[in-house]
Amino acid sequence: MLYVSTRGSAPALDFEGVTLAGLASDGGLYVPAEWPRFTEAEIAAMAGLPYAELAVKVMQPFVAGSLTDEELLGLCRSAYGTFAHDAVTPLKQFDEQHWLLELFHGPTLAFKDVALQLLGRLFETFLSRREDRLTIVGATSGDTGSAAIDAVANRKNIDIFMLHPRGRVSDVQRRQMTTVLAPNVYNIAIEGSFDDAQAMVKRMFGDTSMTSRFNIAAVNSINWARLMAQVVYYFACGVQLGAPYRKVAFSVPTGNFGDVFAGYVAAKMGLPIERLIVATNVNDILHRALSEGDYSAGTVTPTAAPSMDIQVSSNFERLLFDCGGRDGLALAEQMRGFEASKAMRLTNAQREGASALFTSARADGDETLAAMRWAADHCAEIIDPHTAIGLHAARNAGVDKSVPVVTLATAHPAKFPDAVEQATGVRPGLPARVGDLFEREERYVQLPGEYDAIAAYVAEHATPNA
Repeated sequence: MLYVSTRGSAPALDFEGVTLAGLASDGGLYVPAEWPRFTEAEIAAMAGLPYAELAVKVMQPFVAGSLTDEELLGLCRSAYGTFAHDAVTPLKQFDEQHWLLELFHGPTLAFKDVALQLLGRLFETFLSRREDRLTIVGATSGDTGSAAIDAVANRKNIDIFMLHPRGRVSDVQRRQMTTVLAPNVYNIAIEGSFDDAQAMVKRMFGDTSMTSRFNIAAVNSINWARLMAQVVYYFACGVQLGAPYRKVAFSVPTGNFGDVFAGYVAAKMGLPIERLIVATNVNDILHRALSEGDYSAGTVTPTAAPSMDIQVSSNFERLLFDCGGRDGLALAEQMRGFEASKAMRLTNAQREGASALFTSARADGDETLAAMRWAADHCAEIIDPHTAIGLHAARNAGVDKSVPVVTLATAHPAKFPDAVEQATGVRPGLPARVGDLFEREERYVQLPGEYDAIAAYVAEHATPNA
């Protein structure tokens, strides 16, 4: 399997290459040169498989030429053996139509663990082959940072630098990052927003003064391997609800568009998806883009769902590329315009391609709280604010009653205790496995939201290439 850049100029790479590269050299994001597709019989045969074995079936076409089935199975069993639930991503029922896919049973209580526990092991495997080092530089609006740090802490030949916006993540989210005292982990609190942090990370990938000294890699959803791992739980859920003989709709709380793009990939691979509902909070650039064709960034508004407080959704570029005829050079020009003006109109082809599968919805603070109350009062389920935004969108999407609608539960409610308590009167406690989180020592630095300060810190602490 070869991968091409959404901007058309970077060289095609194999799976190992794109995993270690992260962002393409032309500033684009890697996607498979073609989408593999399963037959109905192949999807039906996935029913009842343990999660790790199902993961191998789904991911094998993407890793062909870089990992054998046996190697991939070993990595998956190791990664998903860290989860607190044997089903890894268990499915629960709300009512006759609505379901909840719990993605938070990993070590850091967020859906990012599903992909990052595997990605950390992929990094270690590929680096050992090359006898090379990796400098991971990432930005987080809350959950990616802790999941990435847990996945690579103390792993050989890897340093990780994680930027988060100071004061704009929950206390639990921050402490899950800053209490990991492994010598290869560096936490940086910056002045500014997640978008500011993400922009600095992207800039570093194009800074030859850094890339000539360090092998810089990405762990957030610009890395294809992370998206690939997230495709698996769409298949796991779909076959439980009757695929390939029954369609399923999914409502996905969305900030950076990675989680819902994995659903798009599953549909491309043959999973019968009726609809993908993109659920946003008041930072609604994706809702405006999908409903009106207006992809224009505004000012980030802090909310009770901080992982979605984003105005520039990196993975949306992958959808624009695929729906726009896969014309990388045209998309590169379109994205250059957006990066200069922070405003862009989708082309007719992009809008039509997206509308075939995607709809969108926006939830404000009151609607988010109301969804949390409904889940608690009617279904005895305590959910976090991000999941509540997905549930609000699901319950108002107008999907035919014959089609099950699955809301992705992206984080454990204990990560956002204040918002949950405000809505439900219940203050969720941390699971026992992380119950001492607030007693652990923290370690991080505070830096200004300026690229030169960040680059200098990374250069001072990272281990250069051999």
